[in-house]
Amino acid sequence: MPSYLCVGAGFSGAVIARELAEKCHAVHVIDERPHLAGNCHTERDAQTGIQIHKYGPHIFHTADREVWDYINRFGEMMPYVHRVKATSRGKVYSLPINLHTINQFFGACMSPTEARDFIDKLGDKSITDPQSFEDQALAFLGNDLYQAFFRGYTLKQWGMEPSELPASILKRLPVRFDYDDNYFDHPYQGMPKNGYTEIVKNILDHTNITVSLGTSFESIDRTAYEHIFYSGPLDRYFAYRLGRLAYRTLEFREIRAKGDFQGTAQMNQSDAEVPFTRITEHKHFTPWETHVDTVCYEEHSRFAEADDTPYYPIRMVKEKALLAEYQALAEKESRVTFVGRLGTYRYLDMDVTIREALEVGRRVIG
Repeated sequence: MPSYLCVGAGFSGAVIARELAEKCHAVHVIDERPHLAGNCHTERDAQTGIQIHKYGPHIFHTADREVWDYINRFGEMMPYVHRVKATSRGKVYSLPINLHTINQFFGACMSPTEARDFIDKLGDKSITDPQSFEDQALAFLGNDLYQAFFRGYTLKQWGMEPSELPASILKRLPVRFDYDDNYFDHPYQGMPKNGYTEIVKNILDHTNITVSLGTSFESIDRTAYEHIFYSGPLDRYFAYRLGRLAYRTLEFREIRAKGDFQGTAQMNQSDAEVPFTRITEHKHFTPWETHVDTVCYEEHSRFAEADDTPYYPIRMVKEKALLAEYQALAEKESRVTFVGRLGTYRYLDMDVTIREALEVGRRVIG
């Protein structure tokens, strides 16, 4: 009987399982879905052959060289630079806001120094201690850029006014005073040649690992294992006894077309009147491939119901209080480690997920 149980066959469960297996431990990995890789799952579209990110696009980017080397160990990462465009008031701009965006938006031809001084003067100097997302944006950018690129998109993404969201969501000034439109500033960035699901499959390819798909945690005899690494929803582990933690979920409306639909992988829709946040065109995530036709998805964000796939934790005041209660219960579970985005109720990028999973797996004595 395997000594360890990993609940969830995404990156958290897979990486922990591999670390344990390489220390000669027997590991059982379960997932209630019929596929590997969790929300990073990719699959080939039957009609076009395009690599589809089933639960929305995932772009791998990191400053962690060890994590970059780790993912390349299990799959070939191809060069890819993520460039995002945004439609606002009938015009298309580059994001994050950069020198091109500023000059185009204001009909100017400013140098980096001139643009920096210009944006500094736009900021609301009366806001000295930003408490909300809106405060943070207005303090740094002023009202025009905030209204054009942030208010409508944020309202649709989170389902509430930016004035109700914490300033921490807008962690840093989203402006570049050069023409760099690379969405991420990490030194390592790429896309897996054959998709994330193949990488997770390769991570789990070890004689000491047994994988059971279509298997829920509730159907397992948890007493049969020495230790459990749980990457499912934290509140679900405790059968929602204190109530449900809140999430945003996504609905996708598929668009199929001939040729090229929008000319870029991601087009944000900044206007509040447009009922979706963005359109992603998935063939542009694999620029080394050639496809005649195209597959796109409109993303519609809403609050998650009981049967929905949870995407983004809503860490507002009410949820933080409930989270603290669940965390207190979790600390009493001596044979369970809660990991990953759902198990810790945090939004985690893939590289951070892998890093944390490596550290958890390495703490187990071989």
